Amino acid sequence: MPEFDVVGVGLNATDTLLVVPHFPAYAGKVPFQDEIVSPGGQVASAMVACAHLGLRTKYIGAVGDDERGRIQMESLSGTGINLDHVQLRRNCPNQSAYIIIDRSTGERTVLWRRDDCLRIDPGQIAPEQITCARMLHIDGHDTAAVAHAAAVARRHGIPVTVDVDTIYHGFDHVLPNVDYLIASSEFPANWTGIGDPFLALETLQNQYGMKVAAMTLGAHGSLAREGGRFYYSPAYVVNCVDTTGAGDVFHGGFCYAVLQGLPMHQALEFSNAMAALNCTALGARGGIRGLEEIRSLMARAERRSQPDFARRAAASLGC
Repeated sequence: MPEFDVVGVGLNATDTLLVVPHFPAYAGKVPFQDEIVSPGGQVASAMVACAHLGLRTKYIGAVGDDERGRIQMESLSGTGINLDHVQLRRNCPNQSAYIIIDRSTGERTVLWRRDDCLRIDPGQIAPEQITCARMLHIDGHDTAAVAHAAAVARRHGIPVTVDVDTIYHGFDHVLPNVDYLIASSEFPANWTGIGDPFLALETLQNQYGMKVAAMTLGAHGSLAREGGRFYYSPAYVVNCVDTTGAGDVFHGGFCYAVLQGLPMHQALEFSNAMAALNCTALGARGGIRGLEEIRSLMARAERRSQPDFARRAAASLGC
């Protein structure tokens, strides 16, 4: 039996959150109400979500040796995640972001930086670091490294999930080895040149042969294509404090759902609920919750549906 349920290869970041009463107009000025240093990053946060759900989790990434790197490592060390192959980079600042949060809506604007000294070398990822797990989760930033990890996983029959929000050079070498593509709402159109999200997902799936092609839709939920059918899951309505990290936590929930063998519609519902709960607190990981609270939200919460998505997905299911 593999030692871990899921291994993640990709980004971490240490964020500075600036909470403002409302986002200022261009060239405007507004006082901020709170300043909070908070750990985040796409794959690292997804792995924290997996650990909260009881999965045996391993993280592979690069961390700087500055104060932000120390904060990141300290945050991960308390989660039970295996960090044996996190690469500490000397004289290198950790990835950082300044995130302006509009208190009136919970929406955020991100300014980020990642120095080249944090780039993950694929040669430092041995096959046994991937084959020790039942699933691999990646992002798209260090394309050569994640392409290598995904190829190892494919050779050993390990399913690969990917979180991608923009086009990365060389990402066409990653996609053939992906089983579960969960993209941002912009990526499918940007990659395929097709504005219709249903057709864009279908095109991606047909071109690369992944089992599931999906996208997160923010306040409107998520959409996935599997087995020639579309599944749409409306968003859960919560008191939104901060949307930072919602997509990362969605991916952690989705990894859990797949490993539990949940049908696609249930996997999307579960992941949406986990992401919604994360939005009820400040920070990329501030609202990560466990199974009991996720199921409670799923049982009682109001939903926010996008009518056209719901109609077209239902038609594909013959409803």
